[in-house]
Amino acid sequence: MTYIDSEFHRTKARELMKDAELVFDADAVQKAVDKVAQELNQRFDADDSEAFPLVLGVMGGAVVFCGQLLTRLTFALEFDYMHVTRYGSKDQGGTIEWKVIPRSNVEGRTVIVLDDILDEGETLAHVKERLLQMGAKEVVIAVFADKDIGKAKPCCADYIGLTLPNKFVVGYGMDAYGYWRNLPAIWAVKTGG
Repeated sequence: MTYIDSEFHRTKARELMKDAELVFDADAVQKAVDKVAQELNQRFDADDSEAFPLVLGVMGGAVVFCGQLLTRLTFALEFDYMHVTRYGSKDQGGTIEWKVIPRSNVEGRTVIVLDDILDEGETLAHVKERLLQMGAKEVVIAVFADKDIGKAKPCCADYIGLTLPNKFVVGYGMDAYGYWRNLPAIWAVKTGG
């Protein structure tokens, strides 16, 4: 969800946490980041031909995951970001919108896309296709969380920190009405109305 500055949404965001259910605590979150870092390091440290991949964070949700994951990566990389969304001010997906296109040249390169959550997979499928059209040699997707929605997705992640139940979640980059990205744990909240 995108930030909407209104007293209604601030009040609604506060109310969401009253009945929120803890899904993963802060320790489990950090272990998930460690897991993704170890797997990426294992691949990219081991292969000199993969030197200097371009790492692209999908803003704004991936900002927390990117910031903490990057400090755990031991291989040389270039970092940039993009801002792609299909949620806008809603809690249901809509039309994909590119707000910021990466400035770095992707042509002929291995690109590692970092995102907070693989939900329905539409956005990351679109991102992968667009980067390949821009000339990327390979697009590797690493997500902090993969939501188990009970059906096939148009895009799968190559590296996954943890799997979430099919609930609306906040924390560690994931938001409701633009709020709660800053929580160090993952909480399931009830939405509606």
